[in-house]
Amino acid sequence: MSRYHEMKFRAVTSFQRRIGNPLIRRLPHQTLLETTGRSSGLPRRTPVGGRRVGNEFWLVSEYGEKSQYVRNIQADPQVRVRIRGRWHAGTAHLVPQDDPRARLRTLPRLNSAAVRAVGTNLLTVRVDLTG
Repeated sequence: MSRYHEMKFRAVTSFQRRIGNPLIRRLPHQTLLETTGRSSGLPRRTPVGGRRVGNEFWLVSEYGEKSQYVRNIQADPQVRVRIRGRWHAGTAHLVPQDDPRARLRTLPRLNSAAVRAVGTNLLTVRVDLTG
């Protein structure tokens, strides 16, 4: 990762962690991804923008395997997704062979624009919903 991308990553994730995510998580219909913390074992809820297609939920991680929720998925792929206020259990899969830019065109516009603007290492994530 270049020095510019590293500085951008630190600035954006710091803002998200301290200000953005705590506020956005409180919105009643915000889509959330709940993973299990790989060190703590505690539930970790992250606001995401994605779309349900049948029994799958698709999203794009803006920092790929450097994102904390992606690292949590690698440690334990069992997740929950809150879609329109309702929780769904599922198994998350990283899909590196998918074209994340093409995938973003199928997802909600506002979030996709933000991911394209700040992302440096896009990675598609698919959650196979079971409940």
